[in-house]
Amino acid sequence: MQSGVSAADEERLLKGTTTIGIVCKDGVVLATERRATAGNFISNKQTQKLFKIDQNIGITIAGLVGDAQVLARYLKAEVSLYRLRRNAPLTAEGAATLLANILNGNRFYPYYAWLILGGVDAKGGHVFSVDPAGGCIEDRFVSVGSGSYLAYGLLEEGYSRDMTTSDAVDLALRGLTAAMKRDSASGDGYLVHILSAREYRELTEDEINKRLKALKIPLPPALP
Repeated sequence: MQSGVSAADEERLLKGTTTIGIVCKDGVVLATERRATAGNFISNKQTQKLFKIDQNIGITIAGLVGDAQVLARYLKAEVSLYRLRRNAPLTAEGAATLLANILNGNRFYPYYAWLILGGVDAKGGHVFSVDPAGGCIEDRFVSVGSGSYLAYGLLEEGYSRDMTTSDAVDLALRGLTAAMKRDSASGDGYLVHILSAREYRELTEDEINKRLKALKIPLPPALP
């Protein structure tokens, strides 16, 4: 199935970043690295590429930082309005459809951003790949960005439908690490969020570092 994005647009979007979304039996894990690039220049080493949208929904971003940040704010506002009006959270599928409609409605002056939307609702966990043209595809695990080809090797080998969010965090860290070793546009640390029916939790740097040590993955260098 084609995404509806031109080869030139896809190349532009895949010049930087590695993002991952994984569905587990008890929730969803979203993870990214932290490097932002401008061509061959590393423009930032603490980039926020993972956003909490609601108690049951989060997104990762790849592409132009400005476009992606605007989309994150736009989606968060719309999801909050839905909760206020209905006194209930928007489903993951509903949020993915809303995001896809926003992107499709601007396809002639597009947002250069490719997102992974993860969420948990009454039907369980979900992850969706949402491209700049509004293509929205659900899968059990998704990776987007220039390092995604490297991350997919680990995801394909290590994924199981029976895995827990704890197992998926380790798999995501391994996938990001593989991408960071060979993709110059990915690096400088990790961000990990866990979504479940009970809570939305953002792992601290200390929690991530403990995981890395257990996996025998070198810790990212400390920033000055």
